[in-house]
Amino acid sequence: MKFVVVGGTGLIGSKLVARLREHGHEALAAAPNTGVNTLTGEGLAEALAGATVVVDVSNSPSYEDAAVLEFFQTATRNLLAAETAAGVGHHVALSIVGTERLPANGYFRAKVVQEKLIEKSSIPFSIVHATQFFEFVRGIADEATEGGTVRMAPVSFQPMAGDDVAQAVGRAAMGAPLNGHVEVGGPERFRMDEFFRDVLAGWGDPRGVVTDEHAHYFGSELSERSLVPDEGATLGTIRYRDWADRDAAGK
Repeated sequence: MKFVVVGGTGLIGSKLVARLREHGHEALAAAPNTGVNTLTGEGLAEALAGATVVVDVSNSPSYEDAAVLEFFQTATRNLLAAETAAGVGHHVALSIVGTERLPANGYFRAKVVQEKLIEKSSIPFSIVHATQFFEFVRGIADEATEGGTVRMAPVSFQPMAGDDVAQAVGRAAMGAPLNGHVEVGGPERFRMDEFFRDVLAGWGDPRGVVTDEHAHYFGSELSERSLVPDEGATLGTIRYRDWADRDAAGK
């Protein structure tokens, strides 16, 4: 089988390409730096020739509301059109748990638009909704920082390792199309403010974490279950502390 991984040189894409190749599949990493650009359409037809499955784990280069919406609209339309022409039988996309729950978040709104384009396409599909990645924890803390204070809401938080995300996406790609979505999350559920208080202390970070029920997460106030999967979600196996220890050791 030939898999084309759009965003295949990024955090999740590079892990996924390696996993697919380990299983004996042909896996093409499609990205602007490999000559494939979903925004312009450059290289798409050539990359998709003979492809059985296309996996989209690409991301917008800008997080500004209008730019991220333009990216996911244009790139997804171009990709789906190229897949239709190439006769691709399965489109897999990585999205976020809770996209529909945070309409004030421009990135989440753009992912909802992407998902709707996929659902309306004639191509069989699977959408993987994942929780936040361990690799982005520092960025979440930085975004929530005001002066020397990190403001976090006392809500549920269930992040997961990028390796577990790649495994979940790979499992969907190698399976039959769901024509629906599956949710995946980390093996542990935390209270968000307590998690970041412990993590910053572990980093030796001088910033204080303040519990604030109105704290914004990238522009949105959170409810208890905004960022966590529903019952029945598939859970990863890598715990945050184990991942952090491994990351600190450079492994």
